[in-house]
Amino acid sequence: MDAFIRISLDAMGGDHGLSVVVPAALEALNKHDDIILTLVGDEQQVLAQLANCGAEPHERLCVHHASQQVEMGEPPALALRNKKDSSMRVAINLIKEKKADAMVSAGNTGALMATARFVLKMLPGVDRPAICTFMPTSTGHTHILDLGANVDCKAVHLYQFAVMGAILAESIDNKGASKVGLLNVGQEAIKGNEQVKETDTLLKASSLNYIGYVEGDDIFHGDVDVVVCDGFVGNVTLKTVEGLAKMLMQELKSEYKNSLFSKLAALISMPVLKSFANRFDPRLYNGASFLGIQGTVIKSHGGMDSFGYANAISIARSEAISNVPQTIRQELEKLLKQQEKQPAK
Repeated sequence: MDAFIRISLDAMGGDHGLSVVVPAALEALNKHDDIILTLVGDEQQVLAQLANCGAEPHERLCVHHASQQVEMGEPPALALRNKKDSSMRVAINLIKEKKADAMVSAGNTGALMATARFVLKMLPGVDRPAICTFMPTSTGHTHILDLGANVDCKAVHLYQFAVMGAILAESIDNKGASKVGLLNVGQEAIKGNEQVKETDTLLKASSLNYIGYVEGDDIFHGDVDVVVCDGFVGNVTLKTVEGLAKMLMQELKSEYKNSLFSKLAALISMPVLKSFANRFDPRLYNGASFLGIQGTVIKSHGGMDSFGYANAISIARSEAISNVPQTIRQELEKLLKQQEKQPAK
């Protein structure tokens, strides 16, 4: 890899498009002196937004023209077929053409997954891609996957998710063997459906640091590094957590405004509240990884602001430095060889 990490940005994607992506790019460039960013989108609009921010293209900030844009509600199949010059497609093409080491988009999740899978192809030994992000815990964070790419999964798919999640966690967190847990309705061996029980058997026989079943509340205790589930369960979990966090913050603000006494209490507790808000700021955890694809693709939340989008760029940088897709490929090859050597039961 070059001395610089090259990241292409889908400048037109997301709810806010250029008004978020361009400031985020400038923020990321100030934070990381080893990245080169390429803003992919309508050239005139990109240049105009750069000018609004008091900036212009330079050796670490490039503009690549794309004549089309994928809409947030556009069916993935139509986007894949009809938007071959979209900012999303072109940004992904730059990875295939070896002109970028990673890409970031806040655009249509389904279209991004379909396009990335079509252009970059799947890694050998991986049947399905998975969406992985991390959530704050009492001791740091935990990675959870899949978050919606695969609603219906077989045990072998969940096993592959576990392998990819463990590799991602170890590469990004710079730690030893990640503790992997399988999300279930209980920790007892008799609990769970057949899909979960079959996956449990596969994981117990693997070389992963598998700690067994975990329940929903275990995600936040900090005792597990990777939590595995299918996309249906994962997406419901993610949206529930996001909704709960928003509700708690809204209710907290409302309670502090109820009376003069509560306003005084808010003033006194402000340092603690700010510390809490900064620690669990969802913008710090923005940026989901598309694992199983032959390239680093990061999905930013569609409605995220420039601070959150800049964090997604930082995640893309970290995964490109660690070369996560290649590491996953190598580890899967090792696991397959180990399984071939094991005697048949």
